[in-house]
Amino acid sequence: MFKVFKYLKWVDYLYLFFVVGLIVLQVWQDLKLPTYMATIIRYLQQSDVPNRVSQILINGGYMLACAVGSLLSAVIVNFFVAKISARLSANLRFALYAKVESFSLTELNKFSTASLITRTTNDINNVQMLIAMGTQSLIKAPIMAVWAILTIVGKGWQWSVATAGAVVALVIITLVVFVFAVPKFKKIQTLTDNLNRVTRENLTGIRVIRASNAEKYQNDKFDECNTALTKNNLSANRIMAIMNPGMSLIMTGLTLAIYWIGAYIVKDPVVDISNMLTFTYYAMQVVMAFMLLIVIFILLPRSLVSARRINEVLSTHNSIISGNFKDEKFYDEAVGKEDYVVFKNVSFKYADANEYVLNDISFSVKKGETVAFIGSTGSGKSTLINLIPRLYDATEGEVLIDGVNVKDYDSKTLNKKIGYTPQRGVLFSGTVKSNIDFGDNNADEETIKNSLKIAQASNFVSKMEGGLDARIAQGGTNVSGGQKQRLSIARAIARKPDIFIFDDSFSALDFKTDRKLRTALRKNTEGTTKFIVAQRIGTIKDADKIIVLDSGNMVGIGTHEELLKNCPVYKEIALSQLSEEELQ
Repeated sequence: MFKVFKYLKWVDYLYLFFVVGLIVLQVWQDLKLPTYMATIIRYLQQSDVPNRVSQILINGGYMLACAVGSLLSAVIVNFFVAKISARLSANLRFALYAKVESFSLTELNKFSTASLITRTTNDINNVQMLIAMGTQSLIKAPIMAVWAILTIVGKGWQWSVATAGAVVALVIITLVVFVFAVPKFKKIQTLTDNLNRVTRENLTGIRVIRASNAEKYQNDKFDECNTALTKNNLSANRIMAIMNPGMSLIMTGLTLAIYWIGAYIVKDPVVDISNMLTFTYYAMQVVMAFMLLIVIFILLPRSLVSARRINEVLSTHNSIISGNFKDEKFYDEAVGKEDYVVFKNVSFKYADANEYVLNDISFSVKKGETVAFIGSTGSGKSTLINLIPRLYDATEGEVLIDGVNVKDYDSKTLNKKIGYTPQRGVLFSGTVKSNIDFGDNNADEETIKNSLKIAQASNFVSKMEGGLDARIAQGGTNVSGGQKQRLSIARAIARKPDIFIFDDSFSALDFKTDRKLRTALRKNTEGTTKFIVAQRIGTIKDADKIIVLDSGNMVGIGTHEELLKNCPVYKEIALSQLSEEELQ
C-alpha cells in the first residue's frame, strides 16, 4: 500500500503535514466543549456566584468559538485531503497508463485488457476513497481516543467499566466483519475483472453474436458473472449491515448506562451532574474514535487488494529496454553495404513456453529489396517480422539494421525507421487526416494525399463527408475492413520510413486493388526495404526474395520461380491457390 504514496508530490506531503496539525486542533476544540459545558452547568446551579451571568456568557462564547473553529478546521481538512487524494489518483492513472504503454507484447499477455481497465479505473478509485476518507479517520481516531480516555480517568470507575464494555462490544463487531466480510471484499475485484471481460467481449463481437443467434448464450455468460458479483456483494453487505444498528445500540446503551450509574453515585448534585455530562460526552468520543477506526477497517481490505493490483502492473519488469544508439546515419562497414537487415541464427520462444516458435533463422536483406514471408497458419511469419520493431526480442541470435543490433537502438530512433502495418488495421477516433498524420509523422497535407493515393484510398476518402476531415469512429467501425487496411497502410507510407512491414495487410483487399497498391508501392517507395507477410501467392510472387516457413523453420528462400523448382512446401501452397498455367 505504501508504494503508491511515492506518486505524491512534495507539496502533497506539505499539505498532509498541515492537515495533521488542523486535525489535532479540531480534536482539541471538540474535546474542550464539555469542559465549558460543565462550567456553565455549575454556574447555572449556583445562584450565589458573583458575575454569574457574564461567566455563563463567556464560557458560552468559548463553546461557540470552539464549535465554529472545529467546523472551519473540518472544512479545510476535507478540502486538502480531497486535493491530495485526487492528485494521487491522477498521478497513479498516468503512471499506470504510461507503464502499460511501455509494455512489450510479452508483458501485455500477462494481464487481460479487462483487468488493465479495471486496475486503471475501479482499483485507483478504491485507493482514492481510502485516502479521502481514511486519512482523517486514521489520524483523528487515535488522538481522539487517547485524549478522551486520559480526560475521563478518575471521574468514576463505574463509568469507566461501562465505557470499556462498549469498546469491547465494538471490537467484537469489528472482528466479525474482518472474519466474514473481508474475504468477500477481496473477491470483488476479481469478479469485476471477469464482468468487464465478458462485457467487452460481447461489445467487440456483437456482429458475430447476432449473426450466430448467440444472444442467449452471451446473456447466460453475462448473467453468470453478474450473479456471482451480486451474490458476493450482497453477502458482504449483509454482514456490514449489522454495523450501523450495532454501533447505534452500543452508543445508546452506553449513554443509558452512564445515566443509570450516575443516578446511584451522585452525591454532590452540582459537581457530579456536571461530571456525568462531561463523562457522557467523552465516552461518546471514545466510541466515535473506534467507529472511525472501523471505517478504516471496512475500506482497508478492498483498498489493499486494489493497491496490490496496481503495484503488480507498476512493478512489472519490462523485458524490452530501449538502447542508447540514436545515430540514424550510422553504417557498419564490417557488415557490408549490401546487407541492410540481417537475421543471424535467430530463435524465439514465448515467455514461460518450453518449445521454440522460431528455430535458427538466418538471412540478409539488401536495402530496397522486397522480402515476402509465406507459410501455413502458425508457422511463425508474424512472430518473425515482429522481432524487427522489437514487439518481441529474439531469444537467441541477433536482428541487425544498418549493422546495429535492434536491441541497441533507442526505441524512438528504431520506430522512426519503420512503417508498420499490423494484421488488423487499427484506426483511432478522430478524422482521416489525424489517423494518417499519427504520432511523430508531422506530415503536410500533400504528403497525406500522396500516401492515400499510393494506398489506393483516395477514391473512397474523397466520397466521405468532409474528405480528409471526415470523422473516423473509435476502432474504425464506420469504414469497411478493406478501407481500414488501406488507411493503415497510408499511415505507414506517410512516415516515409526506411523499412516497411506489412503483416498480412492486404488480406481484406480484392485482387485488383491489391495489384494496384503493390505497383504503386514499388514505383513510389523505391529504395525502401519492404517485408510482406501474406497468404496469397499473387501478392508475393514478384518479391525479390520469398522466405518459406514451416513450423518455425525456414524451409526455403529464393524467388518465386526458384522456389517452385526446389521447395515442395512453397509449391504445395502455390498449387492450392493457382493452376500450373497461372504460376508460370
